[in-house]
Amino acid sequence: MTQRKEFLLESLSPPISHYCDAVRWGDLLFVSGVPPLDAKGNVVGVDDPAEQARQIFRNMKEILDAAGARVEDVLKVTVYLTDVNDRRKINPVRQQFFGDARPASTLIGIKELAIPGMKVEIEAVFGVRG
Repeated sequence: MTQRKEFLLESLSPPISHYCDAVRWGDLLFVSGVPPLDAKGNVVGVDDPAEQARQIFRNMKEILDAAGARVEDVLKVTVYLTDVNDRRKINPVRQQFFGDARPASTLIGIKELAIPGMKVEIEAVFGVRG
């Protein structure tokens, strides 16, 4: 395997700038900030941070599948919220997605995200076996 491989999934909304969905370097997978967008680029759950988190994790699962990574091999997540109090709403969704795996984690409250209507964005680092 080459040391570096980029992933840009056609099934997901295209990036809004010069980046890809994820980059694999050796046995590490760096997943870009995943927005709560459907395949057509529409923000899902504009008034519902939990629904946005569900869409983010659906999109993230597609990226993991394409890269040969597994949810349970999560190492680190960074969650960006426009309202840090929404962490209570997205935490059950996050627990459901990661199951027993407990990643290192950072939560950052910010004024706004790149696409109007987004309340949450999540980036992550995963280990890749084999």
